[in-house]
Amino acid sequence: MSVLKHPILLRLRRLSVGVLLLLVVGQLMRPVEESAWKIVRAGQPELNLGEIEGALGQGLVVGVLGGFRTILADLLWIRMNSIWERRDRIKLDAMIRLIGTLDPRPDFFWINSARMVAYDVPHWRVLEEGGYTVVLGERQQAIGLEQAEQAFAILERARSLHPNNPKLYLETGQIYLNRLNDYENAAIWFLKASELPRAPYYAARVYGELLRRQGKQVEAYRYLQDLYTNLPNDPYAQKNIILGRIRELETTLKIPYLLRYQSAKGYEASKVEAESAQDDLEERSR
Repeated sequence: MSVLKHPILLRLRRLSVGVLLLLVVGQLMRPVEESAWKIVRAGQPELNLGEIEGALGQGLVVGVLGGFRTILADLLWIRMNSIWERRDRIKLDAMIRLIGTLDPRPDFFWINSARMVAYDVPHWRVLEEGGYTVVLGERQQAIGLEQAEQAFAILERARSLHPNNPKLYLETGQIYLNRLNDYENAAIWFLKASELPRAPYYAARVYGELLRRQGKQVEAYRYLQDLYTNLPNDPYAQKNIILGRIRELETTLKIPYLLRYQSAKGYEASKVEAESAQDDLEERSR
C-alpha cells in the first residue's frame, strides 16, 4: 500500500481541505458581515432589519457562497447562541436575518428564533430598564407586545417559504396563548394548523379547549363532537380526552342525559349499563 493512500493520511487530507474551505468562506464573508454590523451600530436602539437585508442581498450571498451557505448558516447558528447568552438583542436580530437569508429551509431555526424574540428579549429589555420592580405592568405588556409582533414577522416570513408546515402556525398560536394570553387569536392559529396536512392531533384538541376558555361552550361542544366522530382510533389522537371534555361540557350546559352525545363505544356501554340495571331491578322484585 502506498504511504500516501494510508487511511490516516487520507482522513488528515480531507480534514485539511475542510478547514481550508471554512477559512476561505470566512474571509469571503468578512466584508459582508462588517457591512452589516456597521449598519447595526449606526442604527436606532431597535434594529431596522430591512437595512441589513439590503446590505447583505440574497443575490450577493448566493453568488459568493453557493453550496457553502448551509455550512455557514450552521456555524452562525452556533455563534448566535453565544450572542443569546450575552443577551445582545441587537446582534441577535441581525444574526436572525443573516441566517434566514443564508439557509431558510430548517423550520427549527425560524421557530427557535421566534421564541428568543418573543420570550427572552422582553425579559432582557425589562432588566435594561431597571427590572420588574421598576418597570410597571403596563410597560411590561407594551414590551411584550412589541417583541411578539417581531416574532410574528419572523414566523410570517417562514410561512411564506413553508406554507404547509403546521409547526409555524402552531408557534404563532403558542405566542398568542402563552405570551399575550390572547385566546381569540390563539384559537385562530390553532384552527389553521389543524387544517393542514400532517397537522398533529393536539392542534384541533387545543382549538376546542380555547373555544371553552372564550366562553363559547355550545360551539366547543359541537366542534368536539365532530372531532371525536372523525378522528381515527389512534392512541395519539387521545379520543378519551376529547370525550371527557364533551362530558364536562354536557354538565356545564345541563344537557339532559337522553340528549347527550353517544359515541359508538359509549352507546354500547350505556346499553350494557341499562340492561344490567334492568336485571338488578328484576332480581330485587322477586
